[in-house]
Amino acid sequence: MTTGTPTSSTPGSGTRETTVGIGAGAATELGTSDMVLNIGPQHPSTHGVLRIKLRLDGELITAAEPVVGYMHRGAEKLFEARDYRQIVMLANRHDWLSAFANELGVVLGVERMLGMEVPVRATWTRTLLAELNRVLNHLMFLGSYPLELGGITPVFHAFHEREQLQAVMEEASGGRMHYMFNRVGGLKEDLPAGWYGRVRAAVASVRSRMDVFDDLVLGNDIFRARTRDVGVLAAALVHAYGVSGPIARASGVDFDLRRDEPYLAYPELADVLKVVTRQEGDCLARFECLLEQAHNSLDLADACLDRLAGLEPGPINTRLPKVLKAPEGHTYTWTENPLGVNGYYLVSRGDKTPWRMKLRSASYNNIQVLGELLPGTLVADMVAILGSLFFVVGDIDK
Repeated sequence: MTTGTPTSSTPGSGTRETTVGIGAGAATELGTSDMVLNIGPQHPSTHGVLRIKLRLDGELITAAEPVVGYMHRGAEKLFEARDYRQIVMLANRHDWLSAFANELGVVLGVERMLGMEVPVRATWTRTLLAELNRVLNHLMFLGSYPLELGGITPVFHAFHEREQLQAVMEEASGGRMHYMFNRVGGLKEDLPAGWYGRVRAAVASVRSRMDVFDDLVLGNDIFRARTRDVGVLAAALVHAYGVSGPIARASGVDFDLRRDEPYLAYPELADVLKVVTRQEGDCLARFECLLEQAHNSLDLADACLDRLAGLEPGPINTRLPKVLKAPEGHTYTWTENPLGVNGYYLVSRGDKTPWRMKLRSASYNNIQVLGELLPGTLVADMVAILGSLFFVVGDIDK
């Protein structure tokens, strides 16, 4: 058998032709081309209904396109058909792991439009609940990310710790995920007797068991091998795509709204608040940022409890008129949500409903960088990179 010389097709065609001689003078042309592979929707690695369209050359990803919108329900238009009390319900559903933080952005925007001062107890309790919600969000990813890489044990620990905090959040608000506890002017109602003490016990319990993630996950050689130097995100891409939150800080972008444009009680927590950063920008750095930020949120929760214990008894909300109308104008309110910058652009024409409400969600911007991050990597690393971006599909699609 004789073998002919391989010949390439027209440059840029994506096809490689090889001529192989079989026997005497016989020739057969074999053509290969890049393969298009759809990851999702409804695939475990994409957290549900996210679709990623990959172009592969063997095991190498040459192009990637995140295809979003499968959960889109027009939330921004729904805001315009509900009054300022009802829109809180819409706001807490796009990132279902950060419901309390989502509510905050809306009520802070309306309060700013009204020029309203919130009672001190409401401000500190909101800060406490926001940090508890941050820990709840991070624990979900701290447990599920190792699971996506083949380690099942951490997710059981994560859900055990989440349950400690879910119990006190549910006791205060009546909800486990969609709290509906924020109101324009403060919080829905005062907290149950002895609640602050139970929160302190829950925080202490969770902190005592966080070494599971410090030792069991970060100390695992397989986990480190799958994540170190994988999916390196440059700071320039962070800025270009508007990436924010722990993902941006893992690439050395030192930005956190709680410190840089403080709201709620964060100005008085500057000595406790720690903005966690890394320089590597890889999957491991993103996980480390998330874990260290969860530690710091527990410290912030304790600091809030200390301050609340020293406050005089007082109201936790402001009395509102029966029909609440925001004055004509517009405002943009952004907060440091667990997954990154969450912003609401509110436009009012003096009615009881918003004339326009534009939502800037953290996950939408963060996931767009996949088109730059995945090309040049192997399919085996795709799930590791995707999972390290810590997104919620509802937050992408709104």
